[in-house]
Amino acid sequence: MKRVLIIGASGGIGGALAEACAGCEVTRLSRRDDGFDVTDPASVDQHFGALAGSFEEIIVATGILGSPEKSLGAISAAEMQRLFAVNTIGPALILRHVPRLLAPQGKVAVLSARVGSIGDNRIGGWHSYRASKAALNQIIHGAAIELSRSHKGSVCVALHPGTVQTEFTAKYAGRHKTMPAKDAAKSLLQVINGLTPEQTGGFYDYAGKPVSW
Repeated sequence: MKRVLIIGASGGIGGALAEACAGCEVTRLSRRDDGFDVTDPASVDQHFGALAGSFEEIIVATGILGSPEKSLGAISAAEMQRLFAVNTIGPALILRHVPRLLAPQGKVAVLSARVGSIGDNRIGGWHSYRASKAALNQIIHGAAIELSRSHKGSVCVALHPGTVQTEFTAKYAGRHKTMPAKDAAKSLLQVINGLTPEQTGGFYDYAGKPVSW
């Protein structure tokens, strides 16, 4: 039976991903249900140190949106630090444990966001969130390179889930097309299952299309 580890499993998209993994042995980690604090290195080490065996899939579905800035003047050092702590440093702390827990040809998917793409940025704003996700993408790309050496045939990618109907996006969806969390989860799992080692280190959306860095 495929073993799947989902971090952030109490969130809208994380919970939907866990529910969609029918027929798999799913291990869930979340702040609400397990006291897992992605911003606390000790908490990350404690919870991951308690995990045993290997996983064919590891999905990181943590993240916060914060209060998106509309202008440079709205940038707050404290808010930027908070977003980087959750969106960038947290996943990096998780990825430290992946080499021990990932099956030899396993797959790692970390939820990022299209707004973290520098090449796709046409309207500006949302500076802290964009920057935290752009930095996350760099960490994922570097992790993929390292894992390709220790885990031949493995896959490690950044995934854009689209605008999902959750509390996370409720205030900011606006005129963007949204999708139910269960539909987003189904699409993301299809993408993950279809990824090949040649695609490791990439950035893809919920339809499997590449997103520019």
